[in-house]
Amino acid sequence: MKVLWAKGPATVGDVVESLPPEPPVAYNTVLTLLRILEKKGFVRHTKDGRAFVYEPLVGSKEASSNAIRHLVSRFFGGSTGQLVMKLLEEEQIDARELKRIKKRINENE
Repeated sequence: MKVLWAKGPATVGDVVESLPPEPPVAYNTVLTLLRILEKKGFVRHTKDGRAFVYEPLVGSKEASSNAIRHLVSRFFGGSTGQLVMKLLEEEQIDARELKRIKKRINENE
């Protein structure tokens, strides 16, 4: 998705070429992933000659919001508080980032 958001409409070959060389990703792997994303409604394709050109149907903010909702629902019983607590327990958060988090919490009270 990041490649499509950055490049705009692209063929499978364009996506493969835009990925980092290590670790290598096979053309068929990218094709399969794009087909799955299309079935889920995140991308669509149009035909350009023999090639399919894929384009995103959702923006990165919408996609990340959907992913977080799914994560919270599936692993944290719908509790965003449990997710935040787990992140605070597991991750190293620098003082500046922690200050930003505290400020956001205070704004929501």
